[in-house]
Amino acid sequence: MLPRRPLAWPAWLLRGAPGAAGSWGRPVGPLARRGCCSAPGTPEVPLTRERYPVRRLPFSTVSKQDLAAFERIVPGGVVTDPEALQAPNVDWLRTLRGCSKVLLRPRTSEEVSHILRHCHERNLAVNPQGGNTGMVGGSVPVFDEIILSTARMNRVLSFHSVSGILVCQAGCVLEELSRYVEERDFIMPLDLGAKGSCHIGGNVATNAGGLRFLRYGSLHGTVLGLEVVLADGTVLDCLTSLRKDNTGYDLKQLFIGSEGTLGIITTVSILCPPKPRAVNVAFLVTCVPPACGPGSPRPARLPHPALRTPGCPGFAEVLQTFSTCKGMLGEILSAFEFMDAVCMQLVGRHLHLASPVQESPFYVLIETSGSNAGHDAEKLGHFLEHALGSGLVTDGTMATDQRKVKVPCVLLAGDGNLHLNVTAEAFSPSLLAALEPHVYEWTAGQQGSVSAEHGVGFRKRDVLGYSKPPGALQLMQQLKALLDPKGILNPYKTLPSQA
Repeated sequence: MLPRRPLAWPAWLLRGAPGAAGSWGRPVGPLARRGCCSAPGTPEVPLTRERYPVRRLPFSTVSKQDLAAFERIVPGGVVTDPEALQAPNVDWLRTLRGCSKVLLRPRTSEEVSHILRHCHERNLAVNPQGGNTGMVGGSVPVFDEIILSTARMNRVLSFHSVSGILVCQAGCVLEELSRYVEERDFIMPLDLGAKGSCHIGGNVATNAGGLRFLRYGSLHGTVLGLEVVLADGTVLDCLTSLRKDNTGYDLKQLFIGSEGTLGIITTVSILCPPKPRAVNVAFLVTCVPPACGPGSPRPARLPHPALRTPGCPGFAEVLQTFSTCKGMLGEILSAFEFMDAVCMQLVGRHLHLASPVQESPFYVLIETSGSNAGHDAEKLGHFLEHALGSGLVTDGTMATDQRKVKVPCVLLAGDGNLHLNVTAEAFSPSLLAALEPHVYEWTAGQQGSVSAEHGVGFRKRDVLGYSKPPGALQLMQQLKALLDPKGILNPYKTLPSQA
């Protein structure tokens, strides 16, 4: 059996992505994360229109009469203060900045409907915004689009304690929803590093994946119904709570992953699975190939796994471990993540934390969750014995303490999703221009997707051709023209730019 050593590095595991709890367990808000330009020593983010070759479409500009109309629709919910507008104009990565002069904060679907009806009549562009934790610039304006925030649409409307079906407004924060359903012995079917700030409406609009994808699948399966406001203000009520409904086209699927370009999601009906009563996490070292064994010289830096040739030793063992893991753990396997030696080196160098296992080119993290602790422990034990005996795994440690079990992900090997992070001292257009074509071309050559999880937004709209054929892109444009003929909803996003 594996030595049951305590995890020596919970601190770095608890350091989340955007919106994760800070060092004292408090959520870090969007304003604090963005470090507005008013903060001493923080450089101002260049305007998107200056950094990227994009031209403003012929939309109207907001007038005093428009502001008066908005104030009648959402009394007290019209924000025009320049300082208050700094954070909503800047994306989380601080590389995109719009120049919106108006932010609207409705509380109900009816208010959203009235806002969009007015904007449709006046040809005013609208940028829907949830928690603004996106990574591809889909939630911030490119020019002066009106920002429509769902932050005040944060009510739970109903929860069925037998079926686990939750109905809530789009502005509910994911972490708060998680607490709400966990108190009732259920969990949300998705979990993200940004859960302390992201909104469920934004999660659905971007078809967010996250840590529970392997076990519970995508939002295309767990979202049962939606209420959506279309560009002309029409309220589309597809808010069913039925798990089985074969009556015509499943219209809600159009809006899951549409990033606010076809309509604004205002209410969500989602299926929550029962809360697991037993959760275990194992952090393992995969088999060290002979060339990298004890006493052998190690390369100073290992190439990224995605860029290795299929025959390179080491990563094959990760895949074999995953295959064996699925076969032996079956229904209790809830996560399978992997990281390489470079990740561990960076953890040690910058966070001064020691690895609890021996050095290796590759590491895997396995999570199981089920309803019977004894049953799960037995299955996990059999798998670990087999993995050790066959040489797939050479070292590892386990955590059953729930405080140590909650670990953010590194790389989502279980669902084929790879996060490639490239760092530089400052934003470099030349570096970006060299990297992106190579990465997208390689991905397309592997029949992969240029965006497995974070959506398309502004950043990736012109690379959709790597993953979608011309016929599919044409149909997307036609759907956009049908549902939003004036193009006022989240313009410059998701769909390729047109000359």
